[in-house]
Amino acid sequence: MKLLRRGGSDDSADHQVPATEDSPAATPDDSASVKATTGKGRPTPKRRDAENRRRGPVAPAPLTAKEARERRKAARKSQSKEERKAAAAQRRADASERRNRMLAGEEKYLLPRDRGPVRAYVRDIVDSRRNLVGLFMPLALVLIMSMFLGPVVQQYVTLAMFVMMFLMIIEGIYLGRMVNKKVRERFPDSTDGGFGLGWYAFVRASQIKKLRAPLPRVGPGDAV
Repeated sequence: MKLLRRGGSDDSADHQVPATEDSPAATPDDSASVKATTGKGRPTPKRRDAENRRRGPVAPAPLTAKEARERRKAARKSQSKEERKAAAAQRRADASERRNRMLAGEEKYLLPRDRGPVRAYVRDIVDSRRNLVGLFMPLALVLIMSMFLGPVVQQYVTLAMFVMMFLMIIEGIYLGRMVNKKVRERFPDSTDGGFGLGWYAFVRASQIKKLRAPLPRVGPGDAV
């Protein structure tokens, strides 16, 4: 019995020794990988990603004007009175700056209808001339005021208005053709022309010079 018991202990010892010998020795690299696995188990996030997670998801852009108004109202309610005043003052300052730059003719702040070298050249052509069409708005005011006068005066004023309007139409046709001709000579590769360009020149010529936008860069008689 002792022999069997000793033999069994020897067998168990024999089985344990190969298991110890077959297992590879631990290396520093393996210990580092074990620590990394037992630690976070994932790479360290970037600072930008972490900040975005703290801020929360970004709200999608509004799909309709009504939704945009509701968001602005909600934002105003969440602000104090002083913050709303400061935001309103900042908006007015930004709008004033954009208008001043638009009047100065900066391409970035112009309306789509006024952008491009062709439109700038047409404005210079119109601003360098004294146009009869420019009397359209003053004559319209005279016509309105004549409505409060006697019928005889109204007849003469109305007749004079018809004559002036006829002359303005003739000048508008001439101005449109002249503008298109000069644009073709200056910009032969431009696709901007025809009735649209002539109408653009006519509308600018019919405005009072001080009220034109962008402001004129040249004066009457200047070469363009």
